[in-house]
Amino acid sequence: MDSLFSFLASQTGRWVRIIAGIVLIVIGLLLVNGDTTWGWILVVVGLVPLAAGVFDFCLFAPLFGKPFKGGDLRAALSRKQE
Repeated sequence: MDSLFSFLASQTGRWVRIIAGIVLIVIGLLLVNGDTTWGWILVVVGLVPLAAGVFDFCLFAPLFGKPFKGGDLRAALSRKQE
């Protein structure tokens, strides 16, 4: 499980979350043109990974006893590897 958090806290993991959020928002906006509720739901859901990547936090880490903030998570994981 630590390898997942190491990836999510890395620069690559942040970019993956940002891109995934943007993709979900774009798909949602395309569905909104069809006037569906699912489009708005995807837009709102897409905001979560986008914000997590931009502001460098991990929503799932506290569920496993890890720090919420990306910098703190990286520090905790590097201490554990030593």
